[in-house]
Amino acid sequence: MNEPVVPPAPPEIPPEESLIQYPCAFPIKVMGLHEPPFVETMVALAVHHDPNFDAKTLELRPSSGGKYMGLTITVNAISREHLDNIYRAFTGHPLVKYVL
Repeated sequence: MNEPVVPPAPPEIPPEESLIQYPCAFPIKVMGLHEPPFVETMVALAVHHDPNFDAKTLELRPSSGGKYMGLTITVNAISREHLDNIYRAFTGHPLVKYVL
């Protein structure tokens, strides 16, 4: 049997060299199909990783053709590891097309 391929972890950046100071409000742009479960699912995912996430801060932008929905989800990132875990959760979700 083939072992699953696990991508290498990003290189560890010493805190004094990081351009991000934690904790911080960090906006993440997520795009997926403009279908009913997308927004609710992304909010639930954000709350799972940031229990204090406020859905009222969510920014929604439908694509010009209406097929896709772009979201700006601002989470409170407490560390590089926390932020990486949030990114992995969004990028690994089947409803998500892109994450920036």
